[in-house]
Amino acid sequence: QVQLVESGGGLVQPGGSLRLSCAASGITLDLYTIGWFRQAPGKEREGILTMRSKRTSDGSTYYADSVKGRFTISRDNAENTAYLDMNNLKPEDTAIYYCATGLWLLTPQTPLASNEYDYWGQGTQVTVSS
Repeated sequence: QVQLVESGGGLVQPGGSLRLSCAASGITLDLYTIGWFRQAPGKEREGILTMRSKRTSDGSTYYADSVKGRFTISRDNAENTAYLDMNNLKPEDTAIYYCATGLWLLTPQTPLASNEYDYWGQGTQVTVSS
């Protein structure tokens, strides 16, 4: 049974940083594309970052403009865990953050689209407020 568990969310002041974790079980995470998504109240879910597998592909990373230069994605294959490092957080980053995985043969035309991912975590809340 595949399970993704996010952690690390919380309350942070504007300009602050957080690291979210996505621990996987039931799959070997480094074979999969890992993506991070978020959903703010009253808004649709938004894909913000994704990284292809370095074992089955080239490890390419794709960013939404809203987070480029502030957020980064990484993996720890030994821990079967992915990370989202968020810096210079803004109030508009407030949302529930989700990780998701997909097993891609080729990079889709829309790598940040939700329907390209098969497994999802339950989400973790990030609130940016003073």
